[in-house]
Amino acid sequence: MTPADDQKTTSASTPAPSQVDLKSILEEAQVMEVLDELDRELIGLKPVKQRIREIAAFLVVSRARAQMGLEAATPSLHMCFTGNPGTGKTTVAMKMATILHRLGYVRKGHVVSVTRDDLVGQYIGHTAPKTKEILKKAMGGVLFIDEAYYLYRPENERDYGQEAIEIMLQVMENNRDDLVVILAGYKDRMDTFFKSNPGMSSRIAHHIDFPDYQDEELLAIAKTMVGQMHYALDDKAEEAMSEYIGLRKQQPHFANARSVRNALDRARLRQANRVFKLAMSSQSTVGPEDLSVISEEDIRASRVFSGGLDAN
Repeated sequence: MTPADDQKTTSASTPAPSQVDLKSILEEAQVMEVLDELDRELIGLKPVKQRIREIAAFLVVSRARAQMGLEAATPSLHMCFTGNPGTGKTTVAMKMATILHRLGYVRKGHVVSVTRDDLVGQYIGHTAPKTKEILKKAMGGVLFIDEAYYLYRPENERDYGQEAIEIMLQVMENNRDDLVVILAGYKDRMDTFFKSNPGMSSRIAHHIDFPDYQDEELLAIAKTMVGQMHYALDDKAEEAMSEYIGLRKQQPHFANARSVRNALDRARLRQANRVFKLAMSSQSTVGPEDLSVISEEDIRASRVFSGGLDAN
């Protein structure tokens, strides 16, 4: 039941209450649990977390207003997340979907994540059914469109992205009590996209910018990821990882936490090969520490330390 439905039920059956307990709304919807999870699971991003808390507070107050008969229309909740890759945009979108669901603003709370290729066809008559099918899947939840600016390609006269945009605009306006759209991408490109598409810009109520992580935050993220993988960095490996982050950030196509995860995946591959060669050459058995500790050499084998380019 959406807040608007809540008001209809209240006005049709019993008089609206003279007071509403905001704390009870939070507790019943278990919103604080989601906000606490956001704090625990995402390192840094203080301005992002603050904005999400502000939006959650706005949603709670809007729901209270609906219960008291003060507001009929569902607030516009479409959003834009801007920032570089690997800054947590998809994770925050998932948490936002849970908050929206628990407070009754969407029926299901699922996230459908897409890019241009999922929405835009390659020939006449192909785009509309593709876009409508994605919107149908996302209904009742959140549609997350990554690199949304690629939908608009004015340099190509035969591009069908504008058709997808027009279909989405209509659904965003007519079904805003059953669908929330989150556009994501680089800030400068999203700004250009909105200037070229004022209809889309006018429907986006919340803009959240995701800052790049600091070096110490990326190291903390690396240590958290290693733990989640059931591995550990020894002291020298941690120092090497810190150096790796500083060097990798200076290279092109650095993707924040995503690049850190990829580096750890490669370090695990090197660690496995190192342990395997050791077992084949000098010992046939290995222990838990052999299998789970990433050493300095596993990190420093990266091309980054020799001035080469590393993969994302």
